[in-house]
Amino acid sequence: MQYRAFPRIPELPISILGFGCMRLPVVDRDYTLIDEPQALRLLGLALDAGVNFIDTAYPYHGGQSEVFVGRALKALGRDRVHLATKLPIWLVNTEADWERLLEEQRSRLGVETIDFYLLHSLEAERWQEVKALKGPEFLERARADGRIRHIGFSFHASPGGFKAIIDDYDWEFCQVQYNFLDETYQAGTEGVRHAASKGIGVVAMEPLRGGALGAKVPDQVRAIWEEHPVTRTPAEWAFRWVWDHPEIVTALSGMNAEDQVRENVAVARDARAGALEAADLALFERVRAFYHARTKVACTTCGYCQPCPSGVAIADVLSAYNTSAMFDARKTASAVYKAFVMGHGHGADLCVECGECEPKCPQAIPIVETLKEAHAHLTT
Repeated sequence: MQYRAFPRIPELPISILGFGCMRLPVVDRDYTLIDEPQALRLLGLALDAGVNFIDTAYPYHGGQSEVFVGRALKALGRDRVHLATKLPIWLVNTEADWERLLEEQRSRLGVETIDFYLLHSLEAERWQEVKALKGPEFLERARADGRIRHIGFSFHASPGGFKAIIDDYDWEFCQVQYNFLDETYQAGTEGVRHAASKGIGVVAMEPLRGGALGAKVPDQVRAIWEEHPVTRTPAEWAFRWVWDHPEIVTALSGMNAEDQVRENVAVARDARAGALEAADLALFERVRAFYHARTKVACTTCGYCQPCPSGVAIADVLSAYNTSAMFDARKTASAVYKAFVMGHGHGADLCVECGECEPKCPQAIPIVETLKEAHAHLTT
């Protein structure tokens, strides 16, 4: 296993492969009842291979992910793990909620100290609400008394909002969606580099786009990868692209099978920053072109249409619509849309057809009608 470090925490080696606990093996269709014996085996296998960063969050698996992780730490050894979890800022309505939620999470996890504590799904508007409710003061108080060690945030919004948040507080780390298809989506490469320029380490989530870049890959994409003289799986190619960027301290993988753990660990032992050559990058360009040709909407997620006066996360809605088409993954895209867009109060159902967004769109997308199409597609 290779290790990197957050620039502001250079003494702390972090495995470049992190274990994400949002997609643990389950025994029900609602993804809330975790198959704990199997999940514990997978986590133990990863830790034995050198993985030392575990990431969970308050809402994962219907609130049961933190509970499972707490039990797993007792069984596998708390001192082997750098533990990260996220505070659900959408549940904070008063200053007292900060303390209530942190104490609930510490109880669920069965720990005195949370190593890496994130504000979950932060965006520019919510950041202003967080400050108004004295969120930064709470975080610093919790760090000072030892209940948390390091302060960060996860992000699911437009690039401009990301930079504004980065520049407005003394963060130690951040977490963004990052893979070879999402160079311009949400924070994107521009945001990753901006964070690094400020000395802020980056955790990459969705390196496989929810598994879509590694599983059920179209034959045309496999044929492109197979042109390379070295045989690599689509998942390995995707991880190598992420780890090629030195700004990425660790990439989270939601591993739910032993073969996934073994494959990802093997790649994490070998991949190096800056190792991809021009011929490798040319293959990535061709794979990108294939996927982009399958998109439903010519949205570049530039964010110029934001903010929506009704609160619709326009780029996220259209991205979910495109994901469904690109990967023939309507069920998965629908689940993500319902949980992370509608679930956070930013669904297309809020659109009042004011049309304010359309003149701002550089791609001249008929946004109002497209939002209707996307919402119908993703909810039926």
